[in-house]
Amino acid sequence: MDNIKRICLWSGPRNISTALMYAFAQREDTKVFDEPLYAYYLKNHPEAHRYHPGAQDILETMENNGDKVIEMMMANNEKPILFFKHMTHHLLDLDRGFMKETINIILTRNPKDMLPSFDKVINKPTINDVGYALHIGLLNHFKEENIPFTVLDSRKVLENPGETLQKLCDFIGIPFDENMLSWQPMQRPEDGIWAKYWYHNVHKSTGFQKYKPKEDPFPKHLNNLLEECKPHYKTLLKYSI
Repeated sequence: MDNIKRICLWSGPRNISTALMYAFAQREDTKVFDEPLYAYYLKNHPEAHRYHPGAQDILETMENNGDKVIEMMMANNEKPILFFKHMTHHLLDLDRGFMKETINIILTRNPKDMLPSFDKVINKPTINDVGYALHIGLLNHFKEENIPFTVLDSRKVLENPGETLQKLCDFIGIPFDENMLSWQPMQRPEDGIWAKYWYHNVHKSTGFQKYKPKEDPFPKHLNNLLEECKPHYKTLLKYSI
């Protein structure tokens, strides 16, 4: 195996995964990849097309075969550090053997903050839509297979990006780079073709936005889902940086 560090960020929806990708993109030693398994997910989950804007463009411009995507990830050697931003639900039933050779980070967010945001995009979300149960499945897989991993909580990153990213770099085994804390307000060439639908805020940003608690009351119709998510989130936090 080569000495390249291949980082896999396993994110849930409505999180700071794109900002983290932008942070790693500021490093001279790193190349970033935006959700390379997205087309594989859409091809094998066609009911998702109705709420994924640009689904057809994604299918037509990206590799649809998940095994070939993994081969690309493991063969790429363009830079000493490769950062792959993934959504956990994109994995579906792919063979997870490659995870023994990647550096794995689970990115989570307090469901009290996340669910109201997600609800604006997806009508009547369920536990299967919001990622917390999938993250616990991934966490259990890492433990069963003795695969090192860590958990990143988005609030901790936003409240103290320098200290949290320093600890994340320590876990990865790379020196922290101050350049990770800021970027130019613009699109990146690595942005997925879906960026025009989702990345407006990050394109206007110059760094991690300060954490702000939600001011609106929590939507009552999401209370049951919140109670389902809470124990999963609590478990994830036990492993967080």
